[in-house]
Parts: sequence; structure tokens; C-alpha cells
Amino acid sequence: MKEANESSNVVNLSQRLDPSSGRGGDLLNAVRNISSRRLQQYVGNMFEHVDDALFDLAEKAENNAAQMHYFDGMREVRKRRPVIERAFLALVARELNDFASGTRPAGANTGPSTPAPQPGSVELSLVADNELEESLAITSMIGKNETRLTRDLFAVNQRLSVICGGTRIEDASNPIGPAMLSQAFRQAMRELNADMRVKLIIYKLFDRYVMAALEELYQEVNAELMRAGVLPQLRHEVVRSAGTGAAAGATAATAAGEVPQPLPADDSEASAELLQTLRTLFTARRAHPNVPLSAMTMGPLPTANELIGALSVLQSQAAMVPMPQPAATTTMNTSDIAEQVLQLKEQLMLQLGSLRGQRPGQIATIDEDTIDLVGMLFEFILEDRNLPAQMQVLLARLQIPYLKAAILDRKLFAHRQHPARRLLDGLAEAAKSWSEESDRDGRLHDTVKAIVERLLQEFDDDMSIFDRLSAELQQFQESNRRRAELAEQRVAESTRGREKLEQARRRAAREILNRIGDNVLPPLIHGVLSRAWANYLVLTILRKGEESNEFREALRFVDAFIASTRPVRTPEAKRDLRQLLPGIERALRKGLANVAFQEADIEKLLAQLHGYYRQQLGEPTPASAQPQAAAAAPAPLPIPESIQPIAESAADLEDDSTNDPAEDSIAPDVREQLELVKALKPGTWLEFSGQDEHFERAKLSWISPMSGRYLFVNRRGLKVGDFSPYELALVMAEGRARILASNALFDRAMDAIVDRLSHEEARPGEAP
Repeated sequence: MKEANESSNVVNLSQRLDPSSGRGGDLLNAVRNISSRRLQQYVGNMFEHVDDALFDLAEKAENNAAQMHYFDGMREVRKRRPVIERAFLALVARELNDFASGTRPAGANTGPSTPAPQPGSVELSLVADNELEESLAITSMIGKNETRLTRDLFAVNQRLSVICGGTRIEDASNPIGPAMLSQAFRQAMRELNADMRVKLIIYKLFDRYVMAALEELYQEVNAELMRAGVLPQLRHEVVRSAGTGAAAGATAATAAGEVPQPLPADDSEASAELLQTLRTLFTARRAHPNVPLSAMTMGPLPTANELIGALSVLQSQAAMVPMPQPAATTTMNTSDIAEQVLQLKEQLMLQLGSLRGQRPGQIATIDEDTIDLVGMLFEFILEDRNLPAQMQVLLARLQIPYLKAAILDRKLFAHRQHPARRLLDGLAEAAKSWSEESDRDGRLHDTVKAIVERLLQEFDDDMSIFDRLSAELQQFQESNRRRAELAEQRVAESTRGREKLEQARRRAAREILNRIGDNVLPPLIHGVLSRAWANYLVLTILRKGEESNEFREALRFVDAFIASTRPVRTPEAKRDLRQLLPGIERALRKGLANVAFQEADIEKLLAQLHGYYRQQLGEPTPASAQPQAAAAAPAPLPIPESIQPIAESAADLEDDSTNDPAEDSIAPDVREQLELVKALKPGTWLEFSGQDEHFERAKLSWISPMSGRYLFVNRRGLKVGDFSPYELALVMAEGRARILASNALFDRAMDAIVDRLSHEEARPGEAP
């Protein structure tokens, strides 16, 4: 890494301007003009969107009363909009005038009105519910935007401080800062007589269209003051060597004893709120330190460069430790890695002391929060049951590279699309599908291992390595996905084909058994129907469909064939039978040829039938056929072995694809799992465990529209098993299968960290 160029972000007190002087007054007027022009534009744009927002909410309202609140609000806003706009802009102008004239102390933390009491104060407990709700909305909006605008707002504060003679300007006292502007708008909103729900919607729009645009305002103000020579070289970051693509904001300010700035947030509202929540939780956590300050050896705070240097030494040491093979990964390996994750902070402090010759007693608050946050991330990885233990051990080795990345670029925790975050999520997604059975050649394990090794060996301060490794992982995954999809498609088609065949067999059997009814057929006739002709029906259903003419003709043959067995006692009955026989023979020849009967076998069967029908008609049997006729009844049918008999009774037609009991007889724990099973979507991964702690990870590939069975395949697309919904629920209730999370690792980790910090209690040995 190249030597960093740090420019102090503390105001140079030798450069001071008197706000009452001509030059200082001109600069403040310029700030006032820029602010007034832009804020008028922003707030006007906001009010243009109020009607649409309230109308949409009115359409979606849960009842008429709520709908009328929104419609009344629309009318009130239209009527009072000019008054509110004027009041807001007048309050901002007054603040700027007071600031410029010096009638309000520059460092004063007062707004255009008495500020809303802070959460937890005595006053807050006395305000009405609506006032509380409004105060919380304003407080949240201020905190989120102060976090998001850290860099540009810091520069405005410093330059205004120069204009004011070196008096310190903070976020809360900046006349164009989020706090002042939010409070000004809150006071202006007192002109609006509307339901609190309407007001909260307008505050959200103010956040979206005014606060979100402040970055442009601050950049223009900074550019104007820089042109005027006010701190033109001010930096709010440590400038690193080309190619890092990021910087560690606020480090110099922290090292110099300034109040640490919060982590910069993503543009998205959710990310900003998450980081603001984390900042608040870490602040509360620091109120009860693990180690008393008196026990620390005080020293200068380490800079970002020192932290990166110390981490690089630890990283090079970690790179020399051999990676375990999957079969060698045990509970001991996992616990060893977990211990290393917990000890990294202490190791880092020792390494810092070794590099500078004096161990620092403390590190900057923002750096400590980053170290703790990354540590919690990797603790979560080692506890996340969505990852196999073998993969947990591999991914946990990335703690040092990711801590370096987080210090180099604090946007890592704010941006979902940050390259380092995408890489870790991609590795975790690939790891989720891993099992020894599905990775016998070790290609997936070796790919993950190689990426971990390269990060440990190659990552210095060039953040582009995360993009390169993400691309390589994606290419590997894509190649495997195509192969797996082909195998998965074959498995699904095979399963679908078997189900169609089974369904066709049941339909054919049902048609034949319904037509036979209570009739007792001669063995010869029954054998033809239950085997040869049943298979012809199955084939016809599969090829032509159940609504085809061919299928209807095949069923008419069944009726005729059964009718031909009735006793023949009258001349009319004999005549009717003789009329049936040519059609029966033609149909049999056609049907049997379609189900793989050889011509000689067909002739043999027809000869047996001819003998039977002569007996029916009372005709003498030719002498040449007498031996055959005598043996006709016991002789086996010349049916190919490939033709299987169908069901012999209606009971056999009961669907044996599932053995699901009636819903009211299902045990409560199984019923609970059954609800989860019914909500599963194709693409969901489950872990199935067998004997000897063997496990297999499988994806729900297909849900049969015919039987409702769930087909599971492994990452190579090979079938793992199929279950009815009840069978799967039973397996899950017995603890032999569980659903794996479908959301990204980083998102799961952040939720878990927030939950942990929110409920964290002092442990034995810690300060209360």
C-alpha cells in the first residue's frame, strides 16, 4: 500500500473570516441564496407528489373512514400548501439570517422551534401519542440523513466554521443541516389541520424529495466556498493508492479527537435505517465496556493505515495455515476456528503494539464498531446451520480480508451490491448446496477453497479482487448449473413419465373392471382383457389421449368382448355372436400388434379364441384342432413378458402413491410441519439427515400436478428422493429434514446481529 495522504479535517484556525466583514458576509449570502433557491425547488417538487400519494392510499384504505381521512387530507393540503411552503422557507431564511448576522450563536443547538424532546427524556413521556409519533418520525429522518450525508455535511460544517471565525459547527447547529431543516418543516406543518396519518405520509415525502436531494445542495455550497478559497484542500478521507476504489471516512477526524462520524449509508432507505440502528446499538453497547478504561494503557489512536498494516501481517500468517480437507473437518476444527474469530480483536491490538512499539489503549470508535461488526458477522457464519460445517470452516478464514475491506470501504455494510458482499453471499449460496455425496470429485469444495486462499494471499488494498473472484465463482456456478439443469430435467421427465404411465394404468384398469362388474369371465377372455388389452388401453391413453376416438373404440371392444361370453341359447343369440366375431378379431389383431405381440403369438391366441367360440356356438371342433381345443383352457396365453397385468380388483386401484392419513388424525407437530411443506416453492433447499450423521442437501425441483409428490435433486441434478406432502412433513417432524434459508447470508447475518445487540445482556465477568 502506498503511503496515505492525510489532510486534516479539523478547521485551520489561522484561516478565519468575520461573518460581519464584507467577505464573510458575501460568502454567507451566497450560501443563503443557494440554499433558498434549491430548497424552494425541492419542497415544491415534494408537494407535487402529495396528491398522488394520498390518492393511492385512499384507494387501498381498509375502510371508508380511513379513506375519508386521506381525501380530507388531500383537500387540506391543496388549500394550505402555499402557507406551508412560505412558512418553511421563511423559517429557513430566518435561521440563515440569524446565523449570518451572529444573533444566534453559531454553535447553538437550537432550531426554528423548541426541538422535539429526545427519546427517553422526561418531556417525551408527557407528550400526546400523536406528538410522540411525529417526534419519532422526525428523529429517525434526521439520524438517517445525517448518516447518509456524512461526508458532504462534514465539509459544509468545517467551511461554515471558518466563515464564523473558527467556532465549531456541528450537524445539529448547521442552519441547512438535516436537523434544522426537519424541525423547520415540522413547525411549518402546524399550519396543516390534518390527521396524523396524513402528516406522516407528508414527512415521508419530505424525506424522499427534500432530504434525499440535500447532497446536491451541499455539493454546490462546498464548491462555491472552495472557489472562494475556504479550505480548498479539505479532505474527509484517507486517500489510498489508486485502485482501492474506496476510502476509510472519518479516520483522521477520529484520530484527532473529533466526535466520530457514523458509517456512510446506502442510498436505499432500508440500508440507511439498518446502519442507523446498528450505530445506536453499538453506542448503547459501549456504555457498558467489557474492559474498564482504567485497565487500559493509554496511547495514540491507531490510524486506518496502521490498522490495515497490522491486519496485513495477520493475514499473511493466516495464509500459511493449510486448509482442511472436507473429510478432516470435525467439531474440533470448527471450535478452533470459532476461537480464532473471537480472538482476532486481541491479536490485532497486539500486532498494532508490535508495529508501533507501544500498544494502543484504545482504537477509534468507528474502527472498533467495524471490527466488532465483522467479528459478529463471522461468528454468525460459524453458527449458521444453513452452511455445512466443512464450508463454515472455509468461509470463517475470510474474517481478516473482510475486516480490511470494511475499513478500506465502509460502504460494504450499506450496499447490497458491494463486490465484497456479493462475493460472500455467492460463496454462501454455493456452499449451501454442498454435500460430500454431491461433490464426490471435490470441484465445489476446491473452488471455494481456492477463492479463500487467493483472498488471503493476494488481497492488499485493491478492492477490485472481489469483482474478479465473484466473476470466477459465477462462471463456475453457471457451468455447473447448465449441467445440473439437464440432469434435473431428465429426472423430472422420467418422474413425470412414470406418473403418467401409472395414471394411465389406473384409468385402463378402472374402465375394464367397471365393465366386467359381477360377471365371471372365462380365464381366456379375462386374461386377454387384464393383460394384453389393458396395456393397449394404456398405450392409447399415452399416445392419443383419453378423449380420442381410438380410446373410445378400444373401450367398445371391451364391451363387445365381454358380451361375447354370454350364454348362447337361441338362434338370435348365435346370430348376434357370429356378427361380433369378425370385429373382435380385427380389433385384437390391431391392438395386439401395437403392444409388441409377434404375428405367430397373435395367431396362436386367435386359434384359442376360435376354439372357445365354437364351443359357445355348439359347433363341432375340426379334428386337426381337437388337441388345441382340448388344451385351450389350461394353455398359458402367449403374452410378451414386457406386458404386466393390471389391477385384479377395485381395491387395487386405490392410489398407493401416498399413504396420507385424514387431516384430523394427523399429529399436531406433523400438522405444523405440513403447513410449512405446503408453502414450499420449487428451488427451496432442504437438508436430509440419515444414519451415522450423514446428510444430503437437496433442492425441491418439481411438484407433481398429478400426484402432488415433491421431487428433490442434489446440486448435480440427480434425484435424492420424492415424498408426498405428508411423508415430507413426517420426516421434518422427526428431525430428519429441515428447510434451509433462501435469503442471502449477509441479510441473515445483519438481522441476527441487530437482534443480538438488541437483547444483549451483561455476561458473567463483564461490567454491568
